[in-house]
Amino acid sequence: MQFKKRIAKLEKSFAHVIFVALNLSLLQFCFFLSWPLIGLKTVLPAMASGDDSPIFEDDESPPYSLEKMTDLVAVWDVALSDGVHKIEFEHGTTSGKRVVYVDGKEEIRKEWMFKLVGKETFCVGAAKTKATINIDAVSGFAYEYTLEINGKSLKKYMESRSKTTNTWVLQLDNEDFRVVLEKDTMDVWCNGKKMETAGEFVDDGTETHFSIGNHDCYIKAVSSGKRKEGIIHTLIVDNREIAEIP
Repeated sequence: MQFKKRIAKLEKSFAHVIFVALNLSLLQFCFFLSWPLIGLKTVLPAMASGDDSPIFEDDESPPYSLEKMTDLVAVWDVALSDGVHKIEFEHGTTSGKRVVYVDGKEEIRKEWMFKLVGKETFCVGAAKTKATINIDAVSGFAYEYTLEINGKSLKKYMESRSKTTNTWVLQLDNEDFRVVLEKDTMDVWCNGKKMETAGEFVDDGTETHFSIGNHDCYIKAVSSGKRKEGIIHTLIVDNREIAEIP
């Protein structure tokens, strides 16, 4: 008799388990299943390495690792007066995670975002130029990422910048230098540093003098005589003309 009661009790418990399992929605099941998978994703690389010590000498790890950037979706190179900056963006389309890197340095990190579309704004370069990454849904689970600089698309910004700046690349004493002239302000930048300059009027125009190490440099500005071309700027280093980057 007691044996039959135990069997009946087990059957009742088993039926209750089946009832609960059938009432679990597919979404709940996927949610509970995802947690062990996330844990495995974190644990398995560590188990595979078999070593907790960093792989970099003197424990100096880089600011980020491409191996860790599993959700990297976009990379842009932005040429500003102080240099060319690399912008990288991670977007987790399941968790909503957003991470922005500028020249390898993490600027923004948001781990959990309910809204998968939107924008992230940050600054780039020594002049703190405003940059915005727009996240737009294309179709289904596909997304489009666009970069704006100072409120303009990257393409339009670079087109506008090419009209207001001149850029030269040269080598002095076995070292590469990138010189940029901002024509609207006449500011001169060299390898990310704003140079101290001295302006001088000459017979056929103006000269903006500065130095790179022990080398005398100046940018000469003369009129082209044509309205469309405007002023022509030429970089002279040690009495040698440097070709401009087109």
